[in-house]
Amino acid sequence: MPAAFLAGGSIDRVNTTSVVSLLSAIEDTGRDTRRGGYSRPVYSSAELQLREWFTAEAARRGLAVETDRNGILWAWWDLSDSSASAGPAGVPDRRGALVTGSHLDSVPGGGAFDGPLGVASALAAVDLLRARERDGSLVRNRALAVAVFPEEEGSRFGVACLGSRLLAGTIDPRKALALRDADGNTFADVSRTHGLDPEAMGRDDAVLRTIGDFVELHVEQGQGLNTEEFTDAAGRGPALAVGGSILGHGRWRFSFTGQGNHAGTTLMTDRADPMVAAAQLIVAVRQTASAQPGARGTVGRLEPVPGGTNVIASRVELWLDVRHPDDAVTASLVEKIHGQAQKIAAFEGCTVHMTEESSSGTVHFDPALQRSLEQSVARTVPGAPVLATGAGHDAGVLAARVPTGMLFVRNPSGISHSPEEYVENDDADAGVTALADVLEDLL
Repeated sequence: MPAAFLAGGSIDRVNTTSVVSLLSAIEDTGRDTRRGGYSRPVYSSAELQLREWFTAEAARRGLAVETDRNGILWAWWDLSDSSASAGPAGVPDRRGALVTGSHLDSVPGGGAFDGPLGVASALAAVDLLRARERDGSLVRNRALAVAVFPEEEGSRFGVACLGSRLLAGTIDPRKALALRDADGNTFADVSRTHGLDPEAMGRDDAVLRTIGDFVELHVEQGQGLNTEEFTDAAGRGPALAVGGSILGHGRWRFSFTGQGNHAGTTLMTDRADPMVAAAQLIVAVRQTASAQPGARGTVGRLEPVPGGTNVIASRVELWLDVRHPDDAVTASLVEKIHGQAQKIAAFEGCTVHMTEESSSGTVHFDPALQRSLEQSVARTVPGAPVLATGAGHDAGVLAARVPTGMLFVRNPSGISHSPEEYVENDDADAGVTALADVLEDLL
């Protein structure tokens, strides 16, 4: 756990203590000694330990924990079993429930807060809400759930927000189940190993009907709250922002195929080297994205086959991430990059095939829910701005089916998907208080 989070701040306050202690309990889970930071891919031993941690913490708070058919964890704070709040045979009435939460998996070598901050803050907010209910200042008229979504980062099976995509029906279950990890295991087989029925996975209208609103708290993954527009005289930005939109984005895999051969006996003029073609495309991606205002183009993963030091690769797999607020621009950028890849491959005596692995259009959060969040957050952080984000989230996927909104907690470094990501105590404290206020107003 970065010292910036554990040091400073008023940890004697109830909500800050809860967040610090919750995150401190998992600070050694999934540490990556090679990359730094944390590596917690879905259904790895580290992520399974985190799911057990969440289940125990939820049970400690009297929440009823369930796993749905897509592997999403739900911790329910139901209404009392009165005739007005229970269905047949005393089944809790969860229609139109308020849901918050995030994810626990990470990218390789990721930071401590991307995902877990939202989960821990949700649990801490439940503590505050329970205290308010006890003193009579909160009267609930609907159930509340804390949700944990699996494979949000897509670091194991290649498709981000896989759990929420399955729930919302925005990915074909057959495609999802056929996805393979680096070891060749299919998502179907791994899910079955962990107690799920692959044949039952997919859009779940029964669960969707229980969600009235979904609010996700997340560490900010950029410099939005640190820009001059929002910082004070001391150069400090506000602790929180309300989410306004998520940039359209997607992932595409390029497979360059050439001729594998011996590095020592093959003359340079006799080569059809897919690694050289892939390298040229990486440079082309940077140039193409840089020429388009507001665009982001990234190649963060490259896999040569067979991968030997003294072997000319026979195939190179390359993954492209493209993002832009205008979906038509995103599509045109990908098509332009595809055309460049074909020309580069032909020049190098190789072939190339592009496959779309995931694609999500720009998401604008529910306007009414956003206004409600702005009003609630203003009690803790007056003038909290509304920010667009270039990072994808489960809230963005669910926005196609239910009203969703987001809160972002300031990240002083502006760095994410890296060990340098962090959150200060005072900002985490404000995040929990604001989330509790948001939930109270919506309850």
